[in-house]
Amino acid sequence: MVDPKVVKAMMPYFSEVYGNASSTHEVGAKAKRALADVREVVAKSIDARREEIIFTSGGTESNNLVLKGLAFQQKVAKTGKNHIITTKIEHSCVLHSCEWLEGQGFDVTYLDVDGDGFVRASDLEKALRPETFLVSVIHGNNEIGTVQDLSALGDVCKKAGVLFHTDGCQSYTKVPLSMKKLSIGLMTLNSHKIHGPKGVGALYVKSGVKLVPVMHGGGHEGGLRGGTENIPGLVGFAEAVKLGLKGKHVKEMVKMRDYFIREVLSRIEGVKLNGPLDEGSGEKRLCNNMNFAFPVNAEMLGDYLNMAGVCTSKGSACSANEGDEVSHVLKALGRTDKEAGNSIRFTISRFTTQKELDESLKILIKSVEKVGKSRFA
Repeated sequence: MVDPKVVKAMMPYFSEVYGNASSTHEVGAKAKRALADVREVVAKSIDARREEIIFTSGGTESNNLVLKGLAFQQKVAKTGKNHIITTKIEHSCVLHSCEWLEGQGFDVTYLDVDGDGFVRASDLEKALRPETFLVSVIHGNNEIGTVQDLSALGDVCKKAGVLFHTDGCQSYTKVPLSMKKLSIGLMTLNSHKIHGPKGVGALYVKSGVKLVPVMHGGGHEGGLRGGTENIPGLVGFAEAVKLGLKGKHVKEMVKMRDYFIREVLSRIEGVKLNGPLDEGSGEKRLCNNMNFAFPVNAEMLGDYLNMAGVCTSKGSACSANEGDEVSHVLKALGRTDKEAGNSIRFTISRFTTQKELDESLKILIKSVEKVGKSRFA
């Protein structure tokens, strides 16, 4: 849900300050000031400079801009480099962009991960070539919650002189991110994962990194992203960032996540946790993510849960329209087709209560029993 405080912050920019930030009149000037304020908030949240923040429509656009923009920059600059390294557990927009780039003559290496979804720094080091120009690794995985060690991976890239990009959409405001401390050249962020509006995102581009724009227009966003900025959405994004960095909600979510995982593993026979067990911490697993492989048909289980008011996901919501029955992320962990097909993801937020969690747990246990007894399971 969008935080009510975010909605309140956005409202004036749908009416009283409904100006184009590129216009020279006073209403436009107010919108421009608001845009500058948002850029400052996002930049400060990751220890970056505001001129290093490019606003986009969300994570998918930002990831496309990184991969395609940097790839074609190699051709423009005639660097002779054509190799990208990514992983087998990336978001579909990264994987599909890489597949498209392969058709354009670029070479892509897809790294394996271990049983919990972690990329080995040694594997990355071995995969590097003289012609490698980009390494792209998701920070917090959207399906299994695995949080990569950006420090170790970034150091490998820095040593090799290769740009490092990470998709931080899921981890943003949940895990500390400092561009001053990490060897990151580009990072993808978005709004709706932190209770902000959909259709708004950002890309951190370290000073000196050059990209070919994939959307041409009137020179907006430093010439990298043509199109009138969505001021109401961006104001909401900034408010969501400020709220996301406040309070102790991350620690509270870690407690609830751990509680739910312990209860499920102890009370449902044959269930497996997908991703790392990171009790008491949000450093290796996202504080809001629980993903299990159940011993029963997940399609039926999901239907039972949905009818009872418990919303869950199989795989990634962004891949639901592709008709894939088996998650590429879970397959990369070594799960069988049956285990991957019978996996379900539960997600909590800072608005989730212990009462809601307990009720969901009761419904889950009853639903597993019902599916297990069904002759169609």
